[in-house]
Amino acid sequence: MIKLLHVEDYIINTEQFNPLLNDKIVEEFENQICKFVGAKYACSVHSATMAIFFCLLELEKQTIEIPSIIPPVVPNAIITSGHNVSFVDNVSWVGNSYVLKEFNDYKIIDSAQQLDRNQFADQARDEDLMIFSFYPTKPVGSIDGGMIVSNDKKKIDRLKTLTRYGMSQSENSWDRKIILPGWKMYMNSVQCYVAQKNLQRLEEKQEKMDKIRKIYNSAFNLNRTSRHLYRINVLDNKSFLKKMNEMSIQCGIHYSALHLNEVYNSKNMSLPNSEQEHKTTASIPFHENLTEKQINYIIQQVKPYVKAS
Repeated sequence: MIKLLHVEDYIINTEQFNPLLNDKIVEEFENQICKFVGAKYACSVHSATMAIFFCLLELEKQTIEIPSIIPPVVPNAIITSGHNVSFVDNVSWVGNSYVLKEFNDYKIIDSAQQLDRNQFADQARDEDLMIFSFYPTKPVGSIDGGMIVSNDKKKIDRLKTLTRYGMSQSENSWDRKIILPGWKMYMNSVQCYVAQKNLQRLEEKQEKMDKIRKIYNSAFNLNRTSRHLYRINVLDNKSFLKKMNEMSIQCGIHYSALHLNEVYNSKNMSLPNSEQEHKTTASIPFHENLTEKQINYIIQQVKPYVKAS
């Protein structure tokens, strides 16, 4: 079976971490991500979902507009942080970053599916918050995990307090004080170890995936730009997945239209682009370990099903 995405395996000796959950590697990895994306400060968290939750947690209740074609963890984080969700008909963001919420003086950028060199410096302002994911299949994978970066130290310090028991930020743990009821949601040492290893390999991985994407774009007459997913449109994505599975090609659907789910929407709104994408979008194998033989086989089997753009 040709896998849809690739997850790197590691053997980890936990004796190297002291303490196990919050070794110095956590701060080292935060600094490495900051340097890579061009930001000054970072708050690592247990998952990118919780990063969204904490970025919205202390804001006055409001309605957050997000694409309908999106992982359900995003509206879940919005709702559980005390806000309402409204869906928009944006189907093009998948595989890249998008603005989760724009305020008068800053914005929150959800970049769970993109992590590029100098990305914060290129896409954000000093006061903005940018969220990254280290879910196993993301550009820098780990045993889950997430990170919020910014050049606004005050915002990052507050997020660190919220995600680390509600404690004040002091270099010595015995000097820290509880200043509010917080959560235990920081990224742990083992998560950081795996993510750090994959960050070291990222640009080599991206170079290989850029070449594969160029081949796919030429073969399918498309202009995809994502370094995380390669999506096509077919007549019926569910039957397409079954057919590809028979041909030993693992494909996926990224993502369903959430406005069609009564859990999130009781207004029966109509979003035609999202509803069409719900039926036709499919992701084909796209990762750095694909061989030339596999790429050619995928193109041969997939091409007859690709709808003209």
